[in-house]
Amino acid sequence: MPNTTSNTLFDPTAVFVSEQTTQEGVFKEVSDKLLEMKYVKPEFLKNLAEREKNYPTGIDMSVVNPDYPNIAIPHTEGNFVNVRMIVPIKLAHPVEFGNMIDPSQHFQVSFLFMILNNDPDGQANVLSEIMGFLTTTPAEDLQNFLGETNKAAIYSFLNTYFNQD
Repeated sequence: MPNTTSNTLFDPTAVFVSEQTTQEGVFKEVSDKLLEMKYVKPEFLKNLAEREKNYPTGIDMSVVNPDYPNIAIPHTEGNFVNVRMIVPIKLAHPVEFGNMIDPSQHFQVSFLFMILNNDPDGQANVLSEIMGFLTTTPAEDLQNFLGETNKAAIYSFLNTYFNQD
């Protein structure tokens, strides 16, 4: 049972290691589980996919460290979610995402930080917390983390290194 009194942005039951090989497959697998947990509303998947198509969230991590795999931070509007949290998703097989900065570029992504945020003013806040985590975590630790496939280890690492207000 998640600790609802804590202000953590992570839930150990909402950490994923996906074997899916497409963005659509990953989004459907995760959305179905989040819907079952009542973290998102039925329209979440459709809106998440549409938003990703129109406003890609892939981030080229080579500018931070050439050894890091690329990540993406998919999200949609707050009216499709019921909570404020980050859902970490390790991809066993890299999946193509569009580049957040240049949507005409596409590249392979290996890790997702899916933002669920029912606070309309808080989206940029959570995004900046993720970017802070990615740029301040010691390089070797972050590289090991981004390659981790154990859900409990992913959750534990985030609870240790993620600076939250």
